Amino acid sequence: MAVITLTTDFGSTDHFAAVMKGVILSIAARATIVDITHEIAPQDLNEGAFIIGQAWRYFPKKTIHVIVVDPGVGSARRPVLCEAGGHYFIAPDNGVLSMIYDATSAPRTRPKVRVITNPRVMLKNISRTFHGRDVFAPAAAHLARGVAPAKFGKPVADFIRLAGLKPRQISPNAWSGAILKVDHFGNLITSFSMGDFAAVKTRPIELRIGAERVRRLALTYTEAEIGEVFAIVGSAGYLEIAANQASAAKILGCGAGAEVQLEIFSD
Repeated sequence: MAVITLTTDFGSTDHFAAVMKGVILSIAARATIVDITHEIAPQDLNEGAFIIGQAWRYFPKKTIHVIVVDPGVGSARRPVLCEAGGHYFIAPDNGVLSMIYDATSAPRTRPKVRVITNPRVMLKNISRTFHGRDVFAPAAAHLARGVAPAKFGKPVADFIRLAGLKPRQISPNAWSGAILKVDHFGNLITSFSMGDFAAVKTRPIELRIGAERVRRLALTYTEAEIGEVFAIVGSAGYLEIAANQASAAKILGCGAGAEVQLEIFSD
């Protein structure tokens, strides 16, 4: 009765996500499959890392999370199985698990990562273009059926982390970050986490994105006028650029990957 989640950039108009489910159910018929999303922007590793980084901890312990955002499919990049925080993660070793690694890096919860090399947990014929079907889905199903992680492959310590998820300091009071995701409402989710930038809540700030300057930090959307652009701390704990009853992304004309700078002023 294992829970298996799927997070991909496959979209909903093709057969890819359904085929992965078919492979899983053919091996582990009693598995419960949950779609986190299949609408990650194509090949966007930062967005994939952000989405799974927000979702995983709300599932039961021992949930198996399959993440397929895989621009290097068919290349030398490795498929990996990660044990972290009481959960399992199966994904390409391309940095898409970076937020999982960061969230579970304490000594007692440090992630254990293995390269998946055992052919018995994959399909017999492996294509060069659809490892979601041929490698990741069957691996998740075999794990759900009780195959021990040690049988998937040898542990590794040189797993890949993304560099663009963490802001970099550019002056004593300013940092350069990025838009990690544009959500369904057009809110721009930045890489500025309140865990690292708590001073945002108590000091004047300025966000610079393109030619725009955003200085207002609101507690709720309704504090702003309709169409007004402002900053807000989102439910994921990241600073967001939003607009009341409007799309900040459309108003500002920018999207995921755009550079955003944060300056925190003295009182």
